[in-house]
Amino acid sequence: MCQTGATMEITEIRVTLRNDGKLKAFVTVTFDKVFAVRNMKIIDGDKGLMLCMPSRKLPDGTFKDVAHPVTADFRSYLEKKIFSAYEQEKKNGSTSAEPAMPESPSQCREE
Repeated sequence: MCQTGATMEITEIRVTLRNDGKLKAFVTVTFDKVFAVRNMKIIDGDKGLMLCMPSRKLPDGTFKDVAHPVTADFRSYLEKKIFSAYEQEKKNGSTSAEPAMPESPSQCREE
């Protein structure tokens, strides 16, 4: 049962590096060892790295995030943890052999 105001702990961050234009990595984050969010993307944007949430394409052609931080404080915390894991993975030199997924024009959205 959830308590009001309870904080979720990030218990695992998995980074799969890519070298496909602006797409730098896919990320899966596990919370409290029981809930995972997949298909976050690290994109090299005009203002540096940015974290894109998983999304789906709506019938009208727009995109909607399927999972996202509700507060700016948690988004900042999540980005800090993910970007730190990304930098560590880059230092380890692990590159993915999986084929890259195509990027859409909006960078964060999948077609």
